[in-house]
This record gives sequence, structure tokens and C-alpha cells, in this order.
Amino acid sequence: MRFKLFVVCALACGFMAYVLANENISTEVEDQIINAVPANKANKIAQAAEFVEIVDQPKKATPSTPSPPAAAAPDKKVQKAPAVTPNPTPTPTPSAGKLVPVVHVAPLAASSRGTDDILTVAGLKPQPKSGALVMPFDYLGELYDLDSSGYNWDPNNNVAPPDTPSTAAGGYTITSARLAELRSNFMYWFFDKDNYGGRGDYQFDIHASMTQLHKNLNFQMPFYGFRFNYTRLSLNGYLEFSDPPEYLTYPLVFPIKDWPNKRDPSFMGIFFSKCRVGRIYPSDLDQRTPGVYFRVVRDLMGRTDRFGVEVRERTMWDIRTGVVGADTFVPKHVVIATWKNVSFAGGIDNSLFTTNTFQMVLATDEVYTYAIFNYAVLNWLSHTEAGGDTTKGEGGVPAFVGFNAGNGTQAYEYTPYSQNMVIRDLANRGWGNGFPGRHIFRIDEQILIGSCNKDIDAALLPLTFAPESGNMLGGQVVNITGPCFDPSIRVTCHFDTESVLGTYVDRNRVICVQPFLKAEGYIRFQISVGTQRFKWRGKYFVETPAAATEKIFFATDDVHKRNPSEIRITWNAFNLTSNLNANVMISLWGYRETKIEPQLEYIDVIEASYTNTGSYVITPSNYLTRHNINNDMQFGFLQINLTQPEQYSNLALSPILWSRPIPLAWYMAPQWEQKHGKRWPRALCDNWIRADRFLRNFAADLPLCPCTLEQAVLDLGRFRPDRECDKDSNPSCLRHRGAIHCVVSGTPVAQGAEQQCCYDRYGFLMLTYDQMWGSRPRRIHNLGKMPWNEASKVPSLSMWFHDMRPFYSCCYWQEEQAVGCETYRFERRPSQDCVAYQAPGIAGVFGDPHLITFDGSAYTFNGLGEFVLARSTDQSERFEVQGRFEQLPPNYYGQVMATQLTSVAMRGNTTTTIEVRLRPLHARWRYRLDVLADGRKVYFDRESLKFQHFDGVTVYTPTYLLNQSQVVVQFDAGIGVEVVENEGFMTGRVFLPWKFINKTAGLFGNWSFNPLDDFTLPNGQVASINLNDMRSLYNNFGLKWMLTDRDVPNVGAALFTREFGRMASYYSNATFQPNFVMDPADFLPSNRSYDLERAEELCGECSQCQYDYAMTLNRDLAHFTKNYYDSLVNMQAENAKRVVSCGVLQTPRFGRKLSFDFMPGAKVAFECNEGFILVGDQRRECLSSGLWNLPEYGYTECLREVYYTRRVAFIAIGIIVLVIVPLMLCIVCGVYRYRQKQLKEDPHWQMTLPRSRAGSTRNLRTLNYDPEDDSDTDASTLKKSRSYDKVYRTNEPLPGKPQIDFPAKKWDLDMQDEDVTSSEGEKPKQTGRRSLRSASGTELDQHDGTPIDGNHRHDAEDEDDDFDEADVHTGQLHPAGYHQPLSPEEADQLHQQQYSPTFSGVDSRTSGASSINYTPQSANQNRFGGVPVLPNNTQYYNRPSSGVPAATATPLRVAPTGPLTQDSGLPSPPPLATSPTPSVQKSTEV
Repeated sequence: MRFKLFVVCALACGFMAYVLANENISTEVEDQIINAVPANKANKIAQAAEFVEIVDQPKKATPSTPSPPAAAAPDKKVQKAPAVTPNPTPTPTPSAGKLVPVVHVAPLAASSRGTDDILTVAGLKPQPKSGALVMPFDYLGELYDLDSSGYNWDPNNNVAPPDTPSTAAGGYTITSARLAELRSNFMYWFFDKDNYGGRGDYQFDIHASMTQLHKNLNFQMPFYGFRFNYTRLSLNGYLEFSDPPEYLTYPLVFPIKDWPNKRDPSFMGIFFSKCRVGRIYPSDLDQRTPGVYFRVVRDLMGRTDRFGVEVRERTMWDIRTGVVGADTFVPKHVVIATWKNVSFAGGIDNSLFTTNTFQMVLATDEVYTYAIFNYAVLNWLSHTEAGGDTTKGEGGVPAFVGFNAGNGTQAYEYTPYSQNMVIRDLANRGWGNGFPGRHIFRIDEQILIGSCNKDIDAALLPLTFAPESGNMLGGQVVNITGPCFDPSIRVTCHFDTESVLGTYVDRNRVICVQPFLKAEGYIRFQISVGTQRFKWRGKYFVETPAAATEKIFFATDDVHKRNPSEIRITWNAFNLTSNLNANVMISLWGYRETKIEPQLEYIDVIEASYTNTGSYVITPSNYLTRHNINNDMQFGFLQINLTQPEQYSNLALSPILWSRPIPLAWYMAPQWEQKHGKRWPRALCDNWIRADRFLRNFAADLPLCPCTLEQAVLDLGRFRPDRECDKDSNPSCLRHRGAIHCVVSGTPVAQGAEQQCCYDRYGFLMLTYDQMWGSRPRRIHNLGKMPWNEASKVPSLSMWFHDMRPFYSCCYWQEEQAVGCETYRFERRPSQDCVAYQAPGIAGVFGDPHLITFDGSAYTFNGLGEFVLARSTDQSERFEVQGRFEQLPPNYYGQVMATQLTSVAMRGNTTTTIEVRLRPLHARWRYRLDVLADGRKVYFDRESLKFQHFDGVTVYTPTYLLNQSQVVVQFDAGIGVEVVENEGFMTGRVFLPWKFINKTAGLFGNWSFNPLDDFTLPNGQVASINLNDMRSLYNNFGLKWMLTDRDVPNVGAALFTREFGRMASYYSNATFQPNFVMDPADFLPSNRSYDLERAEELCGECSQCQYDYAMTLNRDLAHFTKNYYDSLVNMQAENAKRVVSCGVLQTPRFGRKLSFDFMPGAKVAFECNEGFILVGDQRRECLSSGLWNLPEYGYTECLREVYYTRRVAFIAIGIIVLVIVPLMLCIVCGVYRYRQKQLKEDPHWQMTLPRSRAGSTRNLRTLNYDPEDDSDTDASTLKKSRSYDKVYRTNEPLPGKPQIDFPAKKWDLDMQDEDVTSSEGEKPKQTGRRSLRSASGTELDQHDGTPIDGNHRHDAEDEDDDFDEADVHTGQLHPAGYHQPLSPEEADQLHQQQYSPTFSGVDSRTSGASSINYTPQSANQNRFGGVPVLPNNTQYYNRPSSGVPAATATPLRVAPTGPLTQDSGLPSPPPLATSPTPSVQKSTEV
């Protein structure tokens, strides 16, 4: 038995010795071949020797980067040195140069592959393609390039060049011909010798007993989200960055699902299979040593030495022309790893001669990384452990080709070749740079293939294209790679609903020019080849014109002015073509909406042909005589395109550069002036106002603006930064001067409108009521509204047409106080104040983890798995926010029994599902968080991609961040979710509007302003939980909200993206028992008192921070836990404050406010413009009640001086009217009431206050009237005679006065009713019948003076019911109680018939008409006729009153003792019986 064991051991040792001998035989054979040179071959070399003159040329000052030969100057050619006639014994001739012997060697195959290329087509050259470098048709192997040291720069030389990197100025300059020669070789450099006797790039330490070798890169190389500064070169066909598993199971599956229990390597696998070093035949042309080669060329950007320049230029142009989207790539470091003639492991006999040769070239600028896989020879597919045979390496599971990120993250397998029998086609596919067998990838963040694939077929195939976004207006050149193309087969590109034909570039690339798309955000992008259906698909991002990447730049703001003198524009010339001598055309386009379909129309050519220099000056005066049909367009765009598109890759359409939207007054103003006059801005504004008034009012649909900037920044559910005025990225605020920051509504409201809120340097809301630069709501959101192909719904364009355009015509091009601007500000686009603003509710999770509910309850829940953070219980407004908690990494003392937040997933009613995920530890060098929209990663590293809109949701990152460490998600229902990462620790915050009060559930509780119902279970019951009892909270509340792989009622299903088969059960563990003790002093052992002191030092009184540090001993976690806790508590406190605002305080027209604050305590003063006067209060104050104080002197106004004077006059008149008229009315009413009262007491009462002397006389006469006395005198004679003491008439003219002819009157002194001083021109006054009352109160007959009783009165009324003019002359009253006025003729006749010249026509109304036939002797006329001269007696004084018996009558007054004469006050009687009629009568007052 022992002998048998000995024999077995001996055989095993012999077999091992045999294997080792086979491994080393290739090296021995190689040395023999190299050292042994046949004699005949030596003679041939000697005979073929010749001398070439090397002329020393002066070096250039600086190295230059060559342009592609297509764009090179025609005079750039390869300069050959003149050869000297061969001579065995040459004699050097003196010259400026020196003669160097050159050895002619048989040229290699054009493809530089050996004759053992079994599976490849020998002699295959790169295919010529448009836009690429021109390749030589034949390899010029005899043109060796020798430098002064005698080194042969033949690309196939196996001796390494001098390793002397240089960055000195005046270095090597590569020519286009040399670059073409280098690029015509399939394989990159690899050397097995050097000038110092070494082995060059050959890694002799790698063999069967040691299959990998560690290599330091000394730079950061991005790979699949990670970054590495080292690598491990493996014999088994890959570069790795971490240890592989201990054993492999075939077929290989990456990533390893059992990570971290099993190692998951990070590697780049060009041909991942177990290999060993093979052998070569002596007849092989390429006699370089079989094995593994490795070379690193660093710092290429500054290299000026020849090898460094050639490596940089060759790699750069190979990648630029081979991968879409690499047009600006410049390699900084290059790694070349070559596996030459390697065989499969486990083979026997001559299997060592069955070899494969392949090469991996890595180029990086430390941001982007590209990999080139060159498959020169593939003779075997698999090794014996994978099932391959032992002689040919066929069968079994072929090698793995692809990339694995490691650490259980992600992997990419190059299908259909990897681990498939068609792997042998790798040597004949790819067509990178026109070479079969070359495959190019971009591998820094994601794996993007840059080579075509014709061996794959499926219903949905990934399409690689670049750029991935473009302006909605079109013109973006999109390079496409996917299927292998043929120039004779049509390619159709389908952008959403628009289709265009593609232009063939090479087998690996097709170019399509994006058309005008009426859409925004991500759209479907797909292509079809020939008659195939659209199976190659991708997502293309459409940028709105107002937010697109700016391609045309304006040096100043002159383009916005009304009449600028010039407009300077610049652009990047290389965005059109690399040929800077090409001509471009600059044109002007406009937009309008007069139909249902949007109208983007051509207007004019600004410059028909101009050299592509990148700058141009527009002179508006050159377009004064234009007469455009579409001159009603008020805004548009500048467009720049090539005049000859064939100069750019034979495109049928030219690439187009668009400007941002601009107003067109600089071009259209002369035409508008001809059409509307000099006040054309007002006409344009009026037209817009009329049209806008027909549209619906949209202000009620918008969310109210926050009062202050702090509130606006915290309202992340409804508002996002405005691109036009952002304090972090665009502080210019062109259309909002004085503002430092503006926010707009994140998503369009139901009707498509957009709110805008701008804030000044003090953080207060700017209103259009105060100034034209205030916040302006917009009828159309910048994102438009579905369907986008209708007017008023087009992204950006409709917003400019309805909202931006009128701002220029109404305000910007007019005065701020113009009627149109005020209508625009106050009526059509007024700012909404914040009086009714309601701050959102906030809840959050942070740390390991700690949660604070909407109602402020704080607790710790260390669940492991996926849980519901918040969800809506209202079916009409649904939303879900879920969180994933994973266990924290172990600390110094071992496993940490706590978890942390690593991912947040969310979804609205029918919106796109958004997931924000924490990236692995070593993958955060560029992006800190991953954002997935419906399972597809999206990035925000470009300006045009900062804000991305999906179905019902907007996702953005702050403009000042490039690493995606903060992501904000806004849903159209006003819900916001903010995710922030710092040093690998996340926090998630949810913002809800007030409409979700009492409609939430989950770990964040029910938002009801009552903490008692925060712990509501999925079934609706409220759990009785003690916040200090973490175990009860964990088991009885937290675990109830755990998500599973199925939909649980009232809990829901998980929204997280599932990768590599990892379902909810992979992350969930209900049996996980965390630490339930909160106080570190209670769970830390006594020997860790230092940790307890350290926790108190770092955290202070923050218990969450102390707990996290004590559990993990991680200072970063403790620090950010405290930071997140303080931030969340401060947010809740800020939003819980009662918002008090006094609202809008309107600015007086033609005036201004000195401050725009409207918060309690604010005092706002007013001023008026020059030429205006302020009326009312000069200052108003905002009270704590939220109301402005009542004005003491009236509301503030600014009036012109003339209007102010007029107002003062009107006010004075009004005051007079308002004071005097009521006073008079009061007097009249008082007198009337007094009279009514007296009449009620005494029906015969008469007013005793005389209104004139005639009234006094009448009263006296009435009191002394005696009907039985027929004397010619009455009681009024004496009184009337006294009236002549003051007024008398004379016929003498007054000095200095004009002569006036008065009608003659009779001399009559009987003035019954009026004063004798009354003028003649007075018209008769109307008197009632009360003047005819007797002393006893009875009425007297107007004709005979007899009393009229009641019966008689009625009879008289019956007899004369009709009234005529004769009644006036007879003294008859009108039935209405007044006299009919006399005509002028009757009045004159009446005056002439009167006796007394002082007897006025007015006085006759009480005397009756009998005075016309006056007879002095008539006693009946004494009472009502003229008054005769009193006789010299005492009858008047002693006669008793009428109606009183003589015996009882008493005289009214005592008769004078002296005689009564004319001197008693009565005039002397006329000398004649008839009254003289003087020609002139005049009145003189004494």
C-alpha cells in the first residue's frame, strides 16, 4: 500500500515538473530565436543597408495638437528624406546633416496581426469613413523614422522608446500623416525590450504559479462609479481592483448575490477565463515574447516628448471618432495591457500553441474613462474547469466579457458574446475606428458601448447616443451607435412623434438631426434599420427653449432694449464644425399663436454668409427698410447654421445653434412705428390687454406666495428656484431688478399656470403693486401643458407669448406709470400677497434612524428593511413615501445593532416613481446620491438638466451642487420630499400642504396637530405607545409598517427598484433586535467612560446625537445627526409660527413707497414724483393685527398741482354747500314747525316778525281797521309818511349818473303793501288770501271789503272756479292761491294809471284792480285805493276800530296837541287835481 502511494506521489510530481517545464520553454525558445540570426539573413540585412540623410530642423516653440486630416491644410504631407544610392562601402559626404544606416525589414500585414490569426481575415484594413482620419492604403514599413539617438519609431518596433517624459516648451509636433500612420495599426504599443537591456513592458513575474500582479497607477481612474488608484494585472484576462471569490461557479454571475458574505470583485474583463502563457512558432512574424504586457503612460496633457505626444494624440482621436459623445475628450493617463499568445488552463499536448491575443487600452482624464478592447486572435473559448476540452479549448462555458463594479452593486455583461459560443465573433465585430475586432466602451459611471452589435436581437435593445438632450427647437446633431449600419440601408430616427432620416457615417455610427419638437422632458427615442421595426430604443431629454443649454451668448442686455445701436453675439465655433473656415448663416425666427397649431416662422436673414469665427455684431439700423409680412411677432430667436452642411460629416441637414428667447423691438420697431405710430408700445400693449381679457382668470388656481424668503426656501413642496433670478446661479435678475431670489411653482397647476414670487435684499416679497419689477404670476408654465402641440400649451414659447411678451410692450418699453403698465401690473398680472399663506407641515428621518412626526413627536426606530414613512389615506389624493433602513457597518468593538436610512422611494397618484438612493462608500467621488426615475438612472450634472420634469413630478438639485448630494422631488399635489446626504449619512424630509391634514399615516404619523394620534396603525387604530419604551414602539408600531414583496392592505407594496433579484425580503429582517436603550450611560460598559464623555462633548444635550455616537463611534454620524435634528426642529418651529401680513399697500399713482415691507411693525412712507403734491397720510404702519392703520388725513394720493388746486376749490365749495344749505334747511324747518305749533294753538295767529316795512304797514293797518269808518284816512297813513324820511323821488338828475327815463306815476301816498322806497321795476309779488284778513280774522272781499264767511267763500269759489288774466286786474286770486303775473304791457299800463309816482306795480296786488279807475271822492276806495292827504284833524287818532262799539272803543294812540301838517312825514299835495307826469324821475337815498 505504501508503494502504491509512493508511485502516485511520484507521478504527480513528474506531472507538475512537466507543466512547469512547458511554462518556461517559451522563454528559452524566445531567447534562442532572438540570439540566433541566420547567416544568409545577416547578409541580406547587410546588403539592404542604405544611408538616409537626417536634416536637423529647428524645433517649434510649442507642441500643437493636429486636426483630423479631413480638416488639415492641403500642403501637409509626409516629407521623405532623399535616399543615397546603396554602396557596400559608403563614404560619408560632408553635409548639414548626417547619414544614418536604415535596415529594410519585410513589412508586416496591414492589420499588424500574425500569420496565426486563425479566426480573423488576414490583411483587413480599416474602412474609410467620412469625418475620420484618412488611412494609408499600404503600410509604408520602409519609411523608418529615426531620431538623433538612432531609435526606430516604427509602430511595430519591439524595443521601448527612451523613457524620458518631457514637458519642456518646443517639444515634438506630430503631423497628420504620422498620426494616420499610427492609427492605421490595430494594436497599440507593447514592448518586450528596452534600450537598457530590460524586458520592456513584459511582466515576467506573471505565470501559472502567480497569476496576478499588483500595479500602482498613481492617479485616480474612475470605473463604474468608483475610483481606483491601483489595479491588479491578472493572467486570466482581466484587470481587477479587489479580490475575486475563492472559487468560481460557471457560468459566472455578477454581482455576487451573497456579498458581503462572499467576495464580489471589481474588475474589467476583456477575456475572463483561466489562462496560461502559450508558445509561438519560429515562423511567426511577431516574435515578441508570449505573456502579459503592461504599460502606464501618465500626465499626457502636458507631455511634449515624442512618445507622450503620439500616445496622447492617437488615443484621443481613436476615442473621439470611435465613441459618441467624446468630442472633447483629451486623455490624461493611458494604461495598455496586452495578453499575447496566452493559452487556456488545463490543456495538454500542443494546446500551448492554441493561443489568443488581445489588448485592453484604458484612457482617462480622471473624470471620464474609456476602454478599448482589441481582439487580434481568438483560437480558444474556454478552459477545462469551465467544461472546455483539453486540446483546443472548445465547448464548455466560454469566457466572461464585461465589467463588474464590485461590492454587490452592479455589473455589465457584453451580450451576446460573453459566455456564449459567438464569443469568437469578437475578433470580427465591433468595427471601432473601422477595425474589425475593436470594441470601445465608456466605463466611468455607466457602461456605454461605443461599438455596433449585429448579433443581438430582442424586442427592446439599448441604444447608445450622444448627446442625450437637445433644444426643443431642434438642430441638435445626435450621434447614434447600436446596430451595425450599412450605407445602402435607410435608417430612420423617431423623436417622440417626429421622424427624420439618418445620415450614414460608418458601420458604427449614424447621425440624426433633431427636428422641432413640441414636447419637454424625457421622450421616446428609437431607430429602425431598413424595414425592421423600432427595436433600438432609448430616452431623449428635450430642453425647453428658455432653459436649454445656451449656445449663442449676448455680450450685453442691448437685445432687450427698445432701440439699441448694436448687438454683440458670440458662439462656440466648434459646435458647428471643426473647420473654422466654413461659412455660417445667421437668421432671425419668430413665434406667434394665431392658430391652434404653434407657429415658429422664419423672419429674415441677418447675415447670409459669414466666416465661422465665433462672434458677430448686429447693427439694427441695417434693417430699417424691412417690410415683413409677419411683423406682428414680438419675440423670437437667433439661429446660426452652416451654409454648406456637407462640410460637417456629409450631413443633409446642418447643425443649428439657437439663442434664448429674445424680444424683437430692435428689429421690428420701425415697422411697428409705421403701423401704430410713435407710441407703438402702447398700441401693442393695448392689443394684448384686449386679448387677455377674453381669457379665463387663472390667479385663483395658484398657490399663494410665502411672505419672506426664508419661508419660500422652506416650502419645497410647491416652489423651486427660478432660473431667471437665482441667488446661487443667476443673480442678474434682468426682469426683476432689485430682487435677489425668485421662486416659481415646481409643477404646473391643473390649468397649466405658474406662480412666481420674488424677494428683495431684505427678504420681503416684491409686489407689482409697488413696482414693475415685482412678482408676476404666469398664465402658462414654462413646462407647458399636455398636449404640447396646441397653442397656449407649448413649453416656454406659450409662456413667452402670454406672459413675457406683454412685459416688454407694457412696461419695459414704456414708463412705469404708463396706463398700460399699470393695467398689466394691477389687473392682468398682479402679484398675490401672502395674507392667507399657509406654511407646509414637515416630518423627517435621520441618523440611525430617528424620526420626528408632523405633529412633533420624536422617537427612535431601528427597523431593518423597507417601511412606509408617510402615505395618504385619501383615495382622491394619493401619495406614498417609503424608506429603506440597512444595518450600520461594524465599529471597533464589533457589530452595530442599529440601522440607517439608505434609500427613499416615492410616488404620487399616477406619477412617475422616483427613488433616491445612497451610493456605496467608494462610489461617492462624483455623485453622492443616485436618482432613479421608473428604474432608470438620471443625472443632474449639466445646467440644462438641473430641473427635470416627469409625469406629475419634478426633480431637481440645487444649481450650486454638482455632486447630487441634495435632491428635491415635487409632486403636482404640492407634496415635496427632500433627501440630503453628508459623509454617507442621509436624511429625508416630507413637506405636505394643509389639504392633507388628518389624511396621513405611516411612521411619520397622522398630521392632525395632535401628537396623541401619531402612532396610528394600518388598520386605523391608535396604538398606546410610550415614547421612552423603544421596545414597545418597535414591536407594536414600527414593524406594522414594514413592506413586503406583496401588496399589503393599508400598507401597500414596495416602490423600490429591484436589481439582480434583490426583493424586499433581501433587506428585511423582522427578527433583527436592535439596541432598545436610549441613554448611552445605560448601555455602554463601565470601561468605556471615555466614549460617554466624548459623546457628551460632541453632542451636548442632543440625545439622538449621543445615542448615535455611542452606538457607532462615528463622529461624522453624530455631527450630522445633530445637524439634521436641529435643522428639522427649526423648520417646524418656523412653519408653526403664525403668518401675519398686512397685505398689499397700494402705491399711489405718480408716487412711490420708500419701503415695501408689509409685516407687523413696518412703517411705510410715501413720496410723490416731481410736479405732484401728496394728499393724505404720508406714512402708514402695519399693525400687529395684520391690518394697516387707518389713515388720519385720508388715503394717500399724488395729484398734479392744477388738480390739487381744483380739488381744494371744490372742497371749499362743497363745505360751504354742505354747511349753509343744511343750516338754511334747519332754519326753515324750525320756523315751519314753530308756525305749525302756533297755528295749532291759535288758528288766527300770524307771524309778527315783519319781512319789510310794507309788511309792518300792512299789520298796522289791519290792527286799526274799522269797517264802519268811511274816512279817507287809515291807520297806515302816518307810518307810510315816515318812510319818506329815507327815500324820496325827484326829477332832478343825479350828478355823474346816467339819465334814466321812468314811467310817470300818479302822486299817491297810499302805500298799502310795500314801502314807498320800493323800486318801480319790481314785478308784482304773489300774496295769499291771508293778506286780506280783517282784524277779526275774517277774509275781506277784494272788491267791496266785506267779510266773507265760510258759506260765502264756497259760493264765491263755485261762481269763479276758472282763472284768467282778468282776475289779476280785478284782484281775483288763482284757485291755487297765487296771482297770475302781469304781462309787460299790462304792467306798463297799470303804472301809468296809478296816481302816486311812488306807487309800485307790485304794491297794487293788495290794493285790487279798482285802482285803475281811481276816483278820489270814492269812499269805498279809500281802503284799497290811493291814500289822500290827511286833513288837519284828529279823526285818525280818535276813531275807534271797526267792529268795536263807539262807546267802548279806545283810541290807539293819543292825538298830538299841535296841528298835523305836511311836515309830519307826508309830501305836500300837488297843486293841480291831476298828477303831473314828469319826463324823468330819479330816486335819491338820504
